[in-house]
Amino acid sequence: MYTTILSVKVNTINFKIPSAFLKHEVEIDIYVPEGILGNEKIELLLLNDGQDVAKMNFTKILEEAHHNKRNHRLIVVAIKASADRLMEYGVAGVPDFKGRGAKAELYTDFIIKELLPFVKKKIAMPITGRVAFAGFSLGGLSAFDIAWNNPSVFDAIGVFSGAFWWRKKDLANGYTDADRIMHNLIDQTSTRPDMKFWLMTGTEDEKADRNKNLIIDSIDDTIDVVKGLLNKGYKRPEHVFYYEKVGGKHDVSTWESVMPAFLNWAFEV
Repeated sequence: MYTTILSVKVNTINFKIPSAFLKHEVEIDIYVPEGILGNEKIELLLLNDGQDVAKMNFTKILEEAHHNKRNHRLIVVAIKASADRLMEYGVAGVPDFKGRGAKAELYTDFIIKELLPFVKKKIAMPITGRVAFAGFSLGGLSAFDIAWNNPSVFDAIGVFSGAFWWRKKDLANGYTDADRIMHNLIDQTSTRPDMKFWLMTGTEDEKADRNKNLIIDSIDDTIDVVKGLLNKGYKRPEHVFYYEKVGGKHDVSTWESVMPAFLNWAFEV
């Protein structure tokens, strides 16, 4: 007996979308598998910091994710950050102690009211599978915030080396862990009970260890997000998956190396 090997070629299309909310154009790359017939289960992934995706061999990653998959197709939209990234990314309505993230609400409006309608019009086929939002570092925090607060739109969240340290007080001004903005959001609000969360850190993500417990802050902060989600009733591993990459750094090559694991967990391709 011979097995037919199904290969899928992925094409990249670049667009620049004028945003009334952000007052500038937003550049995106859409990765589209060839030969979609419309009877497959079509899934959608938005990725913040699309300029980092462009540094990866992302087309190959996506083609390999589709290898031998007959009935599922994943379309990916990589959103390139603007020069105002530190203001547009963050937690909507809650700037950090330096005032960063002040335009996060406007960025949310861009994603929900401008980007998604544009993408769906270009795809011209219904999204019948999961819709996820993911990102790297501060882009991961932004993706988490937007997806958490729009449960009717998103099914899953992916965060690579997330900036979960995002805080209301500087360390020198009486900071405690209660000042972390995303952890408070999780504690004080709710989202859909079947939301899926994929959270990743690297053991060499940074050097900082503010509480001197010999665990770097990025790991501490991410594990505390996991704890917050478990306290909300989410279960591991069906809802929450934590990936700690030994030797992983805060860089594109680390995020590229774990991207296949995220795609395999979050989607059916």
